[in-house]
Amino acid sequence: MVKGFDPVLILWLNLVGTFVFGLSGGLAGARARLDLFGVLVLALVVALAGGVVRDLLIGTPPATFRDWRYLAAAGAAGLATFAARSVLERAWNVVQVLDAGGLALFCVTGAAKAVEFRLGPAPAIILGAVTGIGGGMLRDVLLRQVPTVLRQDLYAVPALAGAAVVVAAHGAGSTSLAFPLAGFVVCFAVRLAALRFKIQLPVAPGSRHSDETGRTP
Repeated sequence: MVKGFDPVLILWLNLVGTFVFGLSGGLAGARARLDLFGVLVLALVVALAGGVVRDLLIGTPPATFRDWRYLAAAGAAGLATFAARSVLERAWNVVQVLDAGGLALFCVTGAAKAVEFRLGPAPAIILGAVTGIGGGMLRDVLLRQVPTVLRQDLYAVPALAGAAVVVAAHGAGSTSLAFPLAGFVVCFAVRLAALRFKIQLPVAPGSRHSDETGRTP
């Protein structure tokens, strides 16, 4: 738990982030022409997998399975995507902004939880990022694609940066609310800048992608 924040506020922010990530997963399933069950599965995977992986690596029962509201939020997102895909497609830019907010929130809360369980700086930063990007990576694997975060999209880097701010502040002995907020802002701003200006990391020399699946011709 991020010190100084109302636990109820953190819960609702996490539920909102879960719903937004669920929309992203549901849209991926709809674009892949999956049936209703498949869309729901991808919504649940993107919304919940990162937090589940983090908790399992920490050694604590996943919070998402101990509170039915997380499953409900992810499931509702999947149903909304299946029923209103065309509306969400038209509002894709808005969905991406909301997704950036969810990424920023999850990397901060994920890093804070790792620190709470007394993990070292590097594992805490990694688990903070995993909380935000883990679901998307598993989604791509299920769709038989090279994970987007590994090939073209500046997604993991903002999450690592946001988590690093939180972990560094804890290492310095600070419990000020300014640092979790700063971590959120750093991740959110870097992600939005990447979307706005099409910023990507360099690709390995001689590599090129023939399509969105990441297959090399």
